[in-house]
Amino acid sequence: MTFPEVLWRSPSFACPLLVMDAFLRGGVAAAKPKPVEPAGKVERHVPWVEKYRPRAVDDVAYQDEAVTVLRKCLTGGDLPNLLFYGPPGTGKTSTILALARQLFGNDIYRDRVLELNASDDRGIQVVRDKVKQFAQRTASATRPDGKPCPPYKICILDEADSMTHAAQAALRRTMEKESKSTRFCLICNYVSRIIEPLTSRCTKFRFKPLTVGILQTRLKDISIKESVDIGDEGLDALVSVSGGDLRKAITYLQSIHRLKGMEHITEQDISEVASVVPVSVMEGLWRACRSDSYDNIQATVKTMLADAYPASQILMQVHEGLIESNELNDRQKSAVAEQLALTDKRLADGADEYLQLMDLSCVIMNQICRQSTGAA
Repeated sequence: MTFPEVLWRSPSFACPLLVMDAFLRGGVAAAKPKPVEPAGKVERHVPWVEKYRPRAVDDVAYQDEAVTVLRKCLTGGDLPNLLFYGPPGTGKTSTILALARQLFGNDIYRDRVLELNASDDRGIQVVRDKVKQFAQRTASATRPDGKPCPPYKICILDEADSMTHAAQAALRRTMEKESKSTRFCLICNYVSRIIEPLTSRCTKFRFKPLTVGILQTRLKDISIKESVDIGDEGLDALVSVSGGDLRKAITYLQSIHRLKGMEHITEQDISEVASVVPVSVMEGLWRACRSDSYDNIQATVKTMLADAYPASQILMQVHEGLIESNELNDRQKSAVAEQLALTDKRLADGADEYLQLMDLSCVIMNQICRQSTGAA
């Protein structure tokens, strides 16, 4: 036996060659044992907004007109192009998602539904490419398991009022051309920002703001299921700071529960999590405006900003206090309201918060002092 044959038959030399041969052939030399998953169901930490999102159309609260029409579509009626508009947190997206899941089931849901929101690029090129390609695909009238289903797809354009006019105009032709195989659902907060050719091709539904009773009922039900210790006063405060937005209220409730644990949730806890300016601080601002002293206003505004209170929240609470105020007449209130709108616009454009709050406070001081001196 020659030396190369001896070397080849040697175990210390053959093993690396066998490993290399297995690698080149696409094989695995030694498979690693798979980790054994623990027995029992692993708890998933899902946001409560998604966990308690309505799974059926009938679960949507306080939107009777839309629910009645969509219920008929589930029983065999044809689904038109839809336009949902209204304040945030009233169930617009949840309604169309629940309808799509009931129509198609979980098996083909992802193949039949295209959802685009404000986080996606929805310029004219996306409408021409992605939306158009999805709309041109054919859809069968049966599921993989043989059950019947609608022979069309659904394209959901969430926050459609942020789309450019060019993209909306490009969508118009796609809606007409692919009407047999695709239904479109446009969701927006401001229907006036949707071009008329699109609104005329859709059945419009206005989603009304949820009433205080419905908000409290939903929040109380979630509190019981999640073992949250919160009383009626806490629920009232939660509804107040959320401004009728159920999604925001549920998010606040989960955040406070993570912070407090099993402790009782108070109104003070809700105000801190929601970044609401305390009543005593807002009263201090109004008191500084009544003092007719620029130095007092300057000190108060600096303290509020040093405590990291958001300027947008301060404006909102100043507006609420202005409406409830009895020391200003209608003309003076209108002057302050006009300044509020101007300040809000400047802040949205990136102006300095300190300068804008000082400007607003000086206008309030001027109006209050004019009334007290009889100059109004």
